Amino acid sequence: MQRWDLRSIDAPRGTLDPYVVYQDEGARAVLIALEPGQELREHQVKENAWVAVVDGTVQASAGGDTVELGPGGLLRFDPGERHALASRDGARILLLLTPWPAAGHFPP
Repeated sequence: MQRWDLRSIDAPRGTLDPYVVYQDEGARAVLIALEPGQELREHQVKENAWVAVVDGTVQASAGGDTVELGPGGLLRFDPGERHALASRDGARILLLLTPWPAAGHFPP
């Protein structure tokens, strides 16, 4: 068994300093501390992207829809789905990418 306290892991520079909590051949878990007003602009990944809110509040948008999630909130984006995340007051999120890495993630 492995365990982590996601509230105590240091990620002092927000999106510029994501912390890879764990990675193996099936998944990658990344902690991202969003500073107040910081955002992950619209982007897409080749994997399923699961986002769990650990602390704070996050605004997530995809396909013209926007939702606000607080601690305990969980959402999932399909592979290739364009999405964005932002936080007015700051937040910690855990990003799970599965399968890791997805086909085509890295150049051949």
